[in-house]
Amino acid sequence: MLTKPELSPQEIKDQKVYLEWGLTEEEYTTISKKLLGRLPNYTETGLFSGMWSEHCSYKNSKQVLKKFWTEGSRVLQGPGEGAGVLDIGDNQAVVFKAESHNHPSFVEPFQGSATGVGGIIRDIFSMGAKPVALLDSLRFGELSTPKNKYLLDQVVAGISHYGNSIGVPTIGGEIAFDASYDGNPLVNAMCVGLMDKDKLKSGVAKGEGNSIIYVGAKTGRDGINGASFASSEFSDGEDLNRSAVQVGDPFMEKLLVDACLEVIDKHSDILVGIQDMGACGLVSSSAEMASKAGSGLNLNLDLVPQREDHMTPYEIMLSESQERMVFCIKKGHEQEIFDVFKKYNLDAVTIGEVVNDGHYTLTHQGEVVCDIPTASLVDDVPEYQHVGQKPKHLLETKENFVPEVTDVAETLSKVLAQPTVASKESVFRQYDSRVQANTVVAPGSDAAVIRVRNTNKSLAMTMDSNARYIYLDPYIGGQIAVSESARNIVASGGTPIGITDCLNFGNPENDERFYEMDQSVQGISKACQTFDAPVISGNVSLYNETDKKAIYPTPVIGMVGLIEDNRHITTQDFKTAGDLVYVVGQTFDDFSGSEIQKMMTGEIYGSFDHFDLETEHHNQQLVSKAIKQNLVQSAHDLSEGGLGVALAESAFAQELGIKGKLDLTAAQLFSESQSRFVISIKPEHKSEFEALMQDSATLIGELTQEPTVDIKLADQHLIAQVSDLKNSWKDSLTCLMK
Repeated sequence: MLTKPELSPQEIKDQKVYLEWGLTEEEYTTISKKLLGRLPNYTETGLFSGMWSEHCSYKNSKQVLKKFWTEGSRVLQGPGEGAGVLDIGDNQAVVFKAESHNHPSFVEPFQGSATGVGGIIRDIFSMGAKPVALLDSLRFGELSTPKNKYLLDQVVAGISHYGNSIGVPTIGGEIAFDASYDGNPLVNAMCVGLMDKDKLKSGVAKGEGNSIIYVGAKTGRDGINGASFASSEFSDGEDLNRSAVQVGDPFMEKLLVDACLEVIDKHSDILVGIQDMGACGLVSSSAEMASKAGSGLNLNLDLVPQREDHMTPYEIMLSESQERMVFCIKKGHEQEIFDVFKKYNLDAVTIGEVVNDGHYTLTHQGEVVCDIPTASLVDDVPEYQHVGQKPKHLLETKENFVPEVTDVAETLSKVLAQPTVASKESVFRQYDSRVQANTVVAPGSDAAVIRVRNTNKSLAMTMDSNARYIYLDPYIGGQIAVSESARNIVASGGTPIGITDCLNFGNPENDERFYEMDQSVQGISKACQTFDAPVISGNVSLYNETDKKAIYPTPVIGMVGLIEDNRHITTQDFKTAGDLVYVVGQTFDDFSGSEIQKMMTGEIYGSFDHFDLETEHHNQQLVSKAIKQNLVQSAHDLSEGGLGVALAESAFAQELGIKGKLDLTAAQLFSESQSRFVISIKPEHKSEFEALMQDSATLIGELTQEPTVDIKLADQHLIAQVSDLKNSWKDSLTCLMK
């Protein structure tokens, strides 16, 4: 393949090519006049465009991210490395992070989602941890268009292909549908790993003369400058940039995982630093490693393993080819690394060394093609300050919606069939959730659970968001997002210990979009402090817009909880006829942003008048105590669809019925009041459970062998066959995809 001649520095300036790469006029002027004192050449301009993109630098979001609460007694590594790390006792640590792959997954959904999984796995083992679980959070437009059906089908296929092939179970996640994601789906992946605390590694390149070693797959022309691509908006009319999407090979990644973990396990004394080549490829990994130590690097690009001919320095440095890592190794010990990687038939090549002059210097075919201060790429990125403005729709006063429900059984059936509520079994059965043989609770309950081998402990994990709540009230919605995640963990028998996040928003340069991000982050942070679950990692995905129309603001929360005694593992399914059923928490007329509001009106509006973070925390602590006192048979948090949906979902697995009475209207059966659980207990625990709960729980009935939901409401009598409700819930997504 013949490459076009590169433009000269003067031509780059005159033709303003840097604008196409995402640098502004002001940024280019800063680079050329202030940082370099000369015009940058083609390669250097490309490196700046990638490293100064929002995806790598967080230049538009840093002022917001500083508001996150990142403290906590368990934190071993907070934001700033490949992933966050929490102490779980017994010299063990849990490592986790979430990442977005939104833009690539719209352009090339199979490879976009697959490589999103591959990238997040590398972040985990770069810390020294073995990847043990994957989760995903997906958002698509309504399934009324062939395009959205295609995107769902291919994204799921890509996640399945990579996760199943590499041998890491996909054990949880969520999928939601809304027209706001037309033209801009969200694909967020989370990986969880386990490690011994003393194996913890970081991405740093220090020690003059120490070697920089490239390991893994060869470099190709896929994903070139993908970071800049991920930091721009879409337009329906533009030619989508498929060259910016990476291509993954999960079988090679499996070899890379094993080889890297062997180095960490057996050659830790010579391993100075390790980092994944993720966004921005070789330049970001190597420059960030040097920047952390205040070092410089000399790299010879002729030594970089390449799978294509005549690659330019720009292409080599900005390629985002997958399954690649960078090591910093003590000088004189390179052969130990080569020997390990030779066993796995993977490349391991010394491509440069650490220097103390603070410069990032690249040579190619005997010429210096880049000589710039390392800090200019990483530390000198401008940090933009924005002032948010409350969105216009939040200034409108509109009376809160209360649905008219004339036939409660029919309405319940319809809500259960809504794509966001309906069973996702047709999706998660495509994933291997049992590989590694540690999965205790597979997809389908509130949180997934994996055991920690050789202990009596387990980890519960979940990914959650409700963008409609954020859209209506970013601050309260942010608190609710964390609260729902925590309810999932608590309902599974765990204690929340930390979160990761994917902040999916529109253009931050728009005052209203910035307000949504800023307020929701403050809400998330407040809730994290309340639950003692700090933010330890995450990513930002901005510019999620098509033709200037933004998605709903969608911060996704990935939470991990610790179950300290495996006897406390709890699932949402009702267990035995005769058990008593309670609702924990109060039900109000809370329909703003609810599933029934969207179903009945096609609109989202209203305010949140009854959410209280302290009440949320109080109710969660009560449920947690009840579980730990072995009083609980099943627990299910109430979220989308409300109490009616939660009762039905709890009944489906065993096809048990419920007979009882509720002092609620038919409409309130679909209220989405927060801070609520459905709990079932054995009759002999009634007195002890009620003494613990006091006035926070209400007995609503008992389970029956007859599979009928038979509940007298204040204004109607709900009678429905569990099998009919289950069919509506189970078949809906499959029917829509056809």
